[in-house]
Amino acid sequence: MVVLDTSALLFWTLDREQLSASAAEAIRNSDRVVVSSIAIWEIGIKVKRGKLTIPISAREYAERLRGVDKVEIIPVDELTWIDSIDLDWEHRDPADRVMVATAKRFGCPLVTSDGVISRFYSRSVW
Repeated sequence: MVVLDTSALLFWTLDREQLSASAAEAIRNSDRVVVSSIAIWEIGIKVKRGKLTIPISAREYAERLRGVDKVEIIPVDELTWIDSIDLDWEHRDPADRVMVATAKRFGCPLVTSDGVISRFYSRSVW
């Protein structure tokens, strides 16, 4: 199992050439690809603010993603929020904190190109 952060999710679904070889291999070899629902929220916010363009609406993107084999979109529950608060990390981005907390909770790698996350979470893959 792997958790994808927002950028890894976008690269994997829309522009695979942007994935590093290690990231692509981790996803390919995983029996389960977990996407936190906060990544869908982050995509929608970026599209709405004009900071991201995707060829379909955020709603349709999420609907199509639900149909992808081995992908599981999971909600952010209260335990994940608490785990994100408990991280000994000064990083303030709630989406990043939730994705790290999710990966830690499952004890699995987090696929991310974000250097800030990679320096904090030792099981990051890129």
